[in-house]
Amino acid sequence: MSKFVDRVVIQAKAGTGGHGCSSVHREKFKPLGGPDGGNGGNGGNVILQVDAQVHTLLDFHFRPNLMATSGKQGQGSHKDGAQGQDLVLKVPDGTVVLDEGGEVLADMVGHGTQFIAAEGGRGGLGNAALASKARKAPGFALLGEPGEERALVLELKSVADVGLVGFPSAGKSSLISVISAAKPKIADYPFTTLVPNLGVVNAGEKVFTVADVPGLIPGASQGKGLGLDFLRHIERCAVFVHVVDCATYETSRDPVADVDALEAELAQYIPALSADLADRPRVVVLNKIDIPDAKDLAEMVRQDLAARGWPVFTISTASREGLRELTYALAEIVEEHRAAQPILEPTRIVLRPTAVDDAGFTIVPDPESEGDFLVHSKRAERWVLQTQFSNDEAVGYLADRLARLGVEEQLIKMGAVPGCEVTIGDWTFEWEPSTPAGIALTMHTRGADPRLQQVDRPDASERLAAKKARRGTVLTPEGYKPADMYADEDFDED
Repeated sequence: MSKFVDRVVIQAKAGTGGHGCSSVHREKFKPLGGPDGGNGGNGGNVILQVDAQVHTLLDFHFRPNLMATSGKQGQGSHKDGAQGQDLVLKVPDGTVVLDEGGEVLADMVGHGTQFIAAEGGRGGLGNAALASKARKAPGFALLGEPGEERALVLELKSVADVGLVGFPSAGKSSLISVISAAKPKIADYPFTTLVPNLGVVNAGEKVFTVADVPGLIPGASQGKGLGLDFLRHIERCAVFVHVVDCATYETSRDPVADVDALEAELAQYIPALSADLADRPRVVVLNKIDIPDAKDLAEMVRQDLAARGWPVFTISTASREGLRELTYALAEIVEEHRAAQPILEPTRIVLRPTAVDDAGFTIVPDPESEGDFLVHSKRAERWVLQTQFSNDEAVGYLADRLARLGVEEQLIKMGAVPGCEVTIGDWTFEWEPSTPAGIALTMHTRGADPRLQQVDRPDASERLAAKKARRGTVLTPEGYKPADMYADEDFDED
């Protein structure tokens, strides 16, 4: 027996990006082959995709931990690592994705709709991609970025045009079985319907869908009976249909009281959603008029219910009396609701360039430690995660990137002193001013970054004076000499 599941909590973890490779080309008779480390592959995404053939979240109930594959590490000879494969998960039409705090992240309606539940990490660059004029042969590569990991709540809200609500054994399952091809379980005891049922109804040239939810009783909003857990399946409905049992054996019940009780329970549920649901049209269906006493009772209360402005229909699912009028009336209400909906325009890609004054980061004083600072920047956090801190040259490269971003300059303006703690993401550093980016670095050994060493070079005026002094001279073993001191015959033709 299949099990219906309409709410699950999943743990989605995307793939980690592959590490970049640090390699130098080595080949006979080519001593200066240069860096040839390839880039790491990107991690795979966890993607939710609507599939019309899926009707329940049962698969996620048994397998809530979802993980995409990671990217492979780069290799030498400019070989990039393989990309991680995306994990595409099929979900029913009408699935709503929420975060742990209950905020709606996506409302997935329509076959093929996709939502990236967790984004894969970027692959690290190899040393071939990091080569520059300052670092002709980098002795490091960037690490792969960790994949995104988060807990998500999936709720199924069936996409139906008409929602049937009523007391247990009111005949909702019988009604949906005779007006559509749905085959729900039907029995003569309460709470036969344990899960929502969907059916497709044809009324002439018009087609609409009907949802049947488990029966409600007074106090359902406080957890009595099956509660209101399944009422989320009628949130998208254009019209609510009150199915009333006119042949009930309970003497304390009558059709008007049943409708009032149902409206009271709906009122406890609707305010948590939107006022629009409270304004949805209602239709009252007085069922089981094939029984003489039930037919007489339906005629007695019909005028009282019609006085509320709701259409009232008397039907019998056993003899099928009144079903044609009911289905055509529901089709008209559904068509009016569809016509009133705004026309959805095609999705347009909106490009919003970064503002001119957007530095890409913010720095605030650490509220827990005086004199320390917190740096908020997604870009800087990603750089820190990709840095191999056991390699001094990689740490120097990170310092250069932060300096180019303007972090160091802003820290100085905010009064940072050497030795204060600066936190970027989950990492805390003792800040020390570094050489500004753009100044050529002298690399004595690969994997080292002696950026604080002084390089003695003549200034521009000294180099210009030396160049002028060499004009009209020849280079001899004793140094530069004036050219007129030597005759042409003093030099060998070779």
